[in-house]
Amino acid sequence: MEVSTIAWYINQGIGLILVLCLFYQIVYVPLGFLLKNKQKRSKELRRYAVLIAARNEEKVLPFLLDSIENQTYPKELLKIFVVADNCTDRTAEVAREKGAIVYERFDQKKIGKGYALNFLLGHIKEDYSEQFDGYFVFDADNLLAPDYVAEMNAYFGEREIVTSYRNTKNFGDNWVSAGYGLCFLRESVLLNGVRGKLGSSAVVAGTGFMFSDRLLNELGGWNYFTLTEDTQFSIDVITKGYKIGYCPSAMLYDEQPVSFRQSWRQRTRWAKGYIQILLRYSGKLLKGIFGKNGYSCYDMTMSILPMVFFSIFSFFVNLICGVVALCLHQDVSFLWTGLPQAFLSAYGLFFFYGLVVTISEWKKIKALGWKKILYVFTFPIFMFTFLPIAFVALFKKAEWKPIVHERAVGLQGMEDYARGTKEVKGVKGVKGIKKKVA
Repeated sequence: MEVSTIAWYINQGIGLILVLCLFYQIVYVPLGFLLKNKQKRSKELRRYAVLIAARNEEKVLPFLLDSIENQTYPKELLKIFVVADNCTDRTAEVAREKGAIVYERFDQKKIGKGYALNFLLGHIKEDYSEQFDGYFVFDADNLLAPDYVAEMNAYFGEREIVTSYRNTKNFGDNWVSAGYGLCFLRESVLLNGVRGKLGSSAVVAGTGFMFSDRLLNELGGWNYFTLTEDTQFSIDVITKGYKIGYCPSAMLYDEQPVSFRQSWRQRTRWAKGYIQILLRYSGKLLKGIFGKNGYSCYDMTMSILPMVFFSIFSFFVNLICGVVALCLHQDVSFLWTGLPQAFLSAYGLFFFYGLVVTISEWKKIKALGWKKILYVFTFPIFMFTFLPIAFVALFKKAEWKPIVHERAVGLQGMEDYARGTKEVKGVKGVKGIKKKVA
């Protein structure tokens, strides 16, 4: 048998496995628009602690605190706690000036958001006799819609954990920030949104979620310290039988990287974190697939399994086949003849996802119309960059490093910038938009 034929069968087999594993996510697209949200709403008012881990965030933190202060939810039921984690700026002072309760942490060995949250929750449990029903987790660069807490509270009745709709503060900056934005919108609308309608578990993505005090006690505290502590938390609770709820009406805005170099570093950490989690939880996930929470465990496995690893495996198999074919003096054109088709197929799939999300969330995306259209075409390119990132993550040691946030605007400033009516200064890598002349 010709080596090229063997390579063809291998590639077809890998493609078939990918289709079988991920076809359900394609089915999610029509289901997202056909199914109705049947989750019950609670009217009970609960007391919450707001947890914010901040590292050198003096520029953006005040705007998050203002958006919390402006919530429609009763203010006496919210208490804000900030952990100034290894800060060298005025983050702690700024938070105190805004009325937050601040703890300062200095530890250069245990670095990462997971350690900061563990530190903060430990102090809250030790220093406050006040009983909280639950805890919100935000990043310092976030902004909340005025009804965010009220909407999350309404969905908190049936679930111990609830995550929210994740939008982007700086979607229109460039193709990198827009790539992130479309990724998180797809997760909110076409993944978590459908999971909520089907009654399965959503997945926590970094920020904008809440969990109950009862759950925290059952877990024995916050003990999630991998490079992707949010995903580790999701897997742990799902394999223990919990389901994460999703609140589509709670809007959170998040600042995304603009620099590709910074994005590369962050996503390398994510890829490395997924590898850590797969090694640690693969057995529990496999066992869970055959348990009562089976579908959620399977869905979680498909969500964290970096599918680009299949592409990397295919690349090396084809490379080996090419070397063998050369040694046997056989045709090696199979190494490149299938590349255009593979590229177009992958580009088409990602373009489809980006287009669907852009159309369905058009009014919610904060950017000029022509940019929304342009970034549908660049979204597949952003997704393709995960391939070399995942490859590097296999061999390179990744460490947690802070992402620089400089979009120091509130909700109105974000709206003005998105419409091109206000200049935002001091944002590296982004040219300010000149104010329009009336």
